[in-house]
Amino acid sequence: MPSYLITGASRGIGLEFTRQLSSKVDNQVFALIRNKGTASELVELSSHTPNVRILQADVVDYKALKTAAAEVANVTGGTLDYLINNAAYIDRERQGLTLDGYPEGQEALLGDDIHKSIQVNVIGVIHTINAFLPLVSKSSIKKVITISSGVADPEYTLAAGFATAAPYSISKAALNLAIVKYAAKYQEEGIVFLSISPGIVNTAQKPPTPEEVEGFKKIVAMLKKAAPHWDGQPLTPEQSVKMVLDVVNSVTIKDSGAFVSHFGDKQWL
Repeated sequence: MPSYLITGASRGIGLEFTRQLSSKVDNQVFALIRNKGTASELVELSSHTPNVRILQADVVDYKALKTAAAEVANVTGGTLDYLINNAAYIDRERQGLTLDGYPEGQEALLGDDIHKSIQVNVIGVIHTINAFLPLVSKSSIKKVITISSGVADPEYTLAAGFATAAPYSISKAALNLAIVKYAAKYQEEGIVFLSISPGIVNTAQKPPTPEEVEGFKKIVAMLKKAAPHWDGQPLTPEQSVKMVLDVVNSVTIKDSGAFVSHFGDKQWL
């Protein structure tokens, strides 16, 4: 009975991971979220899906993560086959700004945005891995999967001229190296660490405003500079997660430490 733990499982890609993985009745799926009170879709899913168990912990709270790991261990007998680090932070309000584009008098917000992005997207993932790694190490599968982003690729960023969303991109680039550090240490133990981009995914929970539509058109135009073959259409969570899981199921220890796309290579779109 394979076991999976997904962070950030209350919505979007995390919820879709939970939905697809729990559709196989032999899977044990642990959905880790910050607040059960704001996860109505996940709660509804778990109410009629016996192999989904909801856990509450913030990824920046190591004590809470250790408690969650103990809960998983009690159910699985002390192991965890797959850890999927999906929880992440991006500032939607200021993601259109460049590093030198913060308004005069609000420069301190730049440091705040970078700090929070690093705190959640890097340190939070490290805390999560450290809390669950003892369980993963006792598995026969031993896979730690971390959701990254193509905008963390320096070559692609330069080719696209993608200068905005800098705190998020910087944090994801740092995260990729953190995953390599784990891969370097645990290669001989057979633990597979992988950073993977899910592509551009439409996770919106409501129709976009006219301003959001125009903003997305500008992003598409930039990204297509480096990916002219792309049709500009985002993936659905269902499409993205299916492709990511296909890659996850195919990787082996020889791939540990890699940073790949949902195609399993460096094609980000």
